[in-house]
Amino acid sequence: MPNEPYRIDIHHHIIPCDYVKSLNSRGITKSSGVPFPEWSETEMLEVMDRNGISTAITSISSPGVYFGDTAFARDLARHCNEISAKLVHDNPQRFGAFATLPLPDVDAALNEIDYAMDTLELDGVVLMTNFGGRYLGDPLFETVFEELNRRKAVVFVHPTDPAGGNAIGLEFSNSLYEFTFDTTRAITNLVYSGTLERNPEVRFIFSHAGGTIPFLAWRISLGLFMIPNAAKNAPQGFISYLKRLYYDTALSVTPYALRSLQELVDPSHILFGSDYPFAPEILTAEQVKQLNSYDGFDKQERMRIERENALKLFPRLRS
Repeated sequence: MPNEPYRIDIHHHIIPCDYVKSLNSRGITKSSGVPFPEWSETEMLEVMDRNGISTAITSISSPGVYFGDTAFARDLARHCNEISAKLVHDNPQRFGAFATLPLPDVDAALNEIDYAMDTLELDGVVLMTNFGGRYLGDPLFETVFEELNRRKAVVFVHPTDPAGGNAIGLEFSNSLYEFTFDTTRAITNLVYSGTLERNPEVRFIFSHAGGTIPFLAWRISLGLFMIPNAAKNAPQGFISYLKRLYYDTALSVTPYALRSLQELVDPSHILFGSDYPFAPEILTAEQVKQLNSYDGFDKQERMRIERENALKLFPRLRS
């Protein structure tokens, strides 16, 4: 393996002070029951260097920017995107960025796509699995996906709290299990709503090895016989759409998850992700260690997962 940092981390979050302050002003002090970790650009670069990460494609994580106030979401998304753009501008080989969109305000989201991708030149967009309980694949978002499809955009999908909250108690963070289920809900709705069929040029990346999708793929595919218009909306079959998606390894680098994911997709559709800083450095280091020791990938496949697959999605990093 190279001695210099070489990994490209596509699941890497920023938590700017201004973002935390804005959420605090609305009484939001945690992400899915977990206090926001400390974050700084300097510390992020140090963690990257210590763990062999050459480039981080950054994003704003759950809970995002929408809390029932569309003007607040619009302004906060713009501010976060400008912070992200400055990070990339100041150090373009160390950072990329996914733009935050102020959904469910579709008009504002379309404006932000134009600004973020044309003016700020960000690398793609990040979407939550649901916005106010409306999941990706909801008809409300159709024009947004049409625009992302036109641009052949890279879309990173991150889970968030389901509208129903936490059914078994606040002492259990939704990030432990509900995040995986919410990713599964979003993927299922994107397929059976026909969104993936209508927008084949969007390059989707799903967090945490796709949640529970690899394990449940066949079972959910039975929806073709149960859901009205499923065969029309997903004429290629449920599993065929799953195979064209990309999945990251964040918090999923164990044989339990990776073997299931390998059965579903080729290694060319798997990308390295750390989930830093919500997953602190000790977990980032452990994930690197587990990926290197996993016996299901050879050296060439591991390099594709850690770097080469991301370069195909973000060719500007080749320079």
